[in-house]
Amino acid sequence: MSQPAGSDRVLTIPNLISSLRIVLIPAFVVLIVDPDTRRAGLVLFVVVVATDWIDGALARATGQVSDLGKVLDPVADRLAIAAGLIALVVADAFPLWAALLILVRDVTVLIAGLVLLAKRRARIEVRYLGKVATFALMTAIACIAWGSLGYPLAPAALACGWAIYAAGIVEYYAATLLYVGDLRRAWRAPVLERSADHAT
Repeated sequence: MSQPAGSDRVLTIPNLISSLRIVLIPAFVVLIVDPDTRRAGLVLFVVVVATDWIDGALARATGQVSDLGKVLDPVADRLAIAAGLIALVVADAFPLWAALLILVRDVTVLIAGLVLLAKRRARIEVRYLGKVATFALMTAIACIAWGSLGYPLAPAALACGWAIYAAGIVEYYAATLLYVGDLRRAWRAPVLERSADHAT
């Protein structure tokens, strides 16, 4: 599916939203690592990652799609997810092995995407499966952390969280295989013909 062409605008509402999400990362990290504010930090983390669709949807709806936004939006997503996972692992609210399965994949895809952008001036188009997997994993992370911290309905939250995590991580790596094929095609194509969105 083709993506809207980007402009060279910088000061747009979607870009401001993406920037705000990045600014909020230290706030929820500090709140999560402090036992006295951990619940508020988890809620703020959920809000930040749950709104990852707003900036992109708003950009398309208002015709404010920009080249900066195509990079800033997925970078904001990956940074928020990584910071939240690390903070939750430190707080003993999420297991390290489960976090690494997400983080290793994200770092690999992000580095590959940045190399492609720098060397070939191209981006990997977002796939629907990747968006679905990301949403599933963000839901799973929130449920598992909520349950691990012993908040109300903890057993139900843990059961739902791990079931969603299992489905989400399979979808995540299935999307990664698709991105590998996209990356190979984009690398081989003529430079001037490449224009797509960054992988998520």
